[in-house]
Amino acid sequence: MVIKLTTYTSSGGCAGKISPGILAQAVQGLSSQQHENLLVGISTSDDAGVYKLDQTTALVQTVDFFGPMVDDPYTFGQIAAANSVSDIYAMGGKPITALNIVAFPICKLGPEVLAAILKGGETKLAEAGAIIIGGHTVENPEPKYGLSLTGLVHPQKIWTNSGAQPGDLLILTKALGTGILTTAAKADLFAEGVQAAIQSMITLNRTAAEIAAAFSIHACTDITGFGLLGHTYEMAAGSQVQLELFSHKLPILPNALEAAALGLIPAAMYSNRDYFTAVTFMPDVPETLRDICYDPQTSGGLLFSVPESQAPALLAALKSQCVENATVIGRVVGRGNPSIDVRQ
Repeated sequence: MVIKLTTYTSSGGCAGKISPGILAQAVQGLSSQQHENLLVGISTSDDAGVYKLDQTTALVQTVDFFGPMVDDPYTFGQIAAANSVSDIYAMGGKPITALNIVAFPICKLGPEVLAAILKGGETKLAEAGAIIIGGHTVENPEPKYGLSLTGLVHPQKIWTNSGAQPGDLLILTKALGTGILTTAAKADLFAEGVQAAIQSMITLNRTAAEIAAAFSIHACTDITGFGLLGHTYEMAAGSQVQLELFSHKLPILPNALEAAALGLIPAAMYSNRDYFTAVTFMPDVPETLRDICYDPQTSGGLLFSVPESQAPALLAALKSQCVENATVIGRVVGRGNPSIDVRQ
């Protein structure tokens, strides 16, 4: 019997995220806790929290989980692990331990499917240099999997999404379109693009993060469920800057534009578009490229804000180590109310 994991979930992958508008309302009433050792909390919508242990060591902590966007359970486990650990890399950290988070319909899918998911996660975490030390499992009608990660970082070497400076260039390390292509996969369309999306999603951001550590990274985030524009806007808001993106330079996965033109759009793209409205598209930017900009990504690339003088060397270093889709996609225009202009 062939197992199709995606038939057990109503909203595969990052399309299952709560919309950014509802999430913003939910956390609005939470207190912004203050502590002398809390270096990064919830106030800037960063990728992970950071807590200082001593003058040379801080903990980086994050959690992420979702439903399957592919049918193969082992591959799903790999994608979920790569997606979860990406938040550690986005803060400049090194992952060390992880806890599994599992919701699973054991009577419908069976223990062998669960075992394959967990093995995929374990294999990818081992590639990241981290170990799984436990977790928690509950029965649930829809399968969901992810991890809670702990990493380490020097308190003076933390990357956040709130340090972008005027004149910086923006470098993206992975191609866009995973949400659109996993939607296409449900219709058995664009097999080449779907396979490219899967390969991208199982690829760790470890190499990109380790290379960038040798450069002056002013700000960093990873591109996941809120799409390129959502996470780029969070960088603009945290840094109080205005950004410009060049749509013709965006790295895009094979067949993603064709799939978008057919209307194979994940539901979360619409909520991203509705919420992140401080965006101006020039009239000549095609609708399919606008869709790519809002497309919810799973295990997307890192976005670096780096001094213009260092951008060419960083880009060359990334490409020399097979981060082949690394591309300068925009720049920080100046200080001001956070906004994004998308040009052709």
